[in-house]
Amino acid sequence: MEKRDVTDYRLPPRGVKIIQELREKRAAYERLMTFVKDVLTKSIKENNLYVNAIEARVKTEESLAGKLERKGNKYSDLLSLTDIVGIRVITCYNDEVDKIAALVGRLFEIDWENSIDKRRMHEIHSFGYSSLHYICRVPKSLYEDPDYPELNKIRFEVQMRSALQHVWAVLDHDTGYKSGFEVPREYQRNLSRLAGMLELIDEQFCVIRAGLSNYRRHVQSLVSSGRFDEVALDGDSFGNYLELRPFDSLNKRIAAINQAEIYETSLFGFLKVFRSLGFTTLGDVEKMIRSCSEDAYHLAAFQLANTDLDIINSSLAVVNLCAVYLLKRGGGVLELTRCLNELNGTSDVNRERAEKMYSRAKKLAFMESQNG
Repeated sequence: MEKRDVTDYRLPPRGVKIIQELREKRAAYERLMTFVKDVLTKSIKENNLYVNAIEARVKTEESLAGKLERKGNKYSDLLSLTDIVGIRVITCYNDEVDKIAALVGRLFEIDWENSIDKRRMHEIHSFGYSSLHYICRVPKSLYEDPDYPELNKIRFEVQMRSALQHVWAVLDHDTGYKSGFEVPREYQRNLSRLAGMLELIDEQFCVIRAGLSNYRRHVQSLVSSGRFDEVALDGDSFGNYLELRPFDSLNKRIAAINQAEIYETSLFGFLKVFRSLGFTTLGDVEKMIRSCSEDAYHLAAFQLANTDLDIINSSLAVVNLCAVYLLKRGGGVLELTRCLNELNGTSDVNRERAEKMYSRAKKLAFMESQNG
């Protein structure tokens, strides 16, 4: 595309000179943009941070001309502008903005005098644009390019804000700043109300996440200390419980019957089985293990008798524990089938397996005592 004549922008001589400078130096600015985005992306990953997006751009001539038309008297040359290169880091949560800011502060030289924290500029009754803006330079100790010696002199802007703050910024820009007219008072009030709602939602997401993190740490502490009766049975607690490998002892006893190897498989699917049994705490699972392990072992021994199986699935112990638990409470083929359906999905195979398991269990002492 053929470039416009710089005089077409109808700017004073100083503005025309700055536009011409950008044309001459654009390659350096684009190199700077690429480096900053790449090093930020790498550092965020290395620090185990997760962000929603990292955006980067070099300001277009048209955008620069518009800025010079509005505020041209502020700038003497291209280097006096701090946002020709703009980087935007959008986090998922508001409290992660400061983590990104700390990372940016370690990587780059910060021009504190020109950096702005828009989050702290609101009065007690005001809501609106919230974002942290750092004006930075790349120190030579981090990077320098002999092809672009001016690169370390160029200041650039890093904007950091949460996803909801970004939503507000886009809406506000589109309805206010970008529209070219003053927003009527009634609509401005509605925009302020919306900003307040987004700010509250942003805050509550952080509160909820912090609460969940505290809950998980508390659960880990209770599980590791063996206080199972105090731990509700849910996905987090059951995952922590499985890390203790509570079914290993029974599995090893069963495997020893045929000197078999144990094939490890995920036992997380038993969470819904235990819930279907009415278990509400990890303590309920522990009570089942204590009261049913011996009979579950004998049931497994009966199943493996006269076979030469040399590999067993690590779920075998749990299946037999659940079966014994149901049978001791008066359950039969129907209850065993429901349990297997809950674990494996509804299938005729589960009914056949339940019938065989029930037939074998009837010959064991714990069933004979019940029937007697």
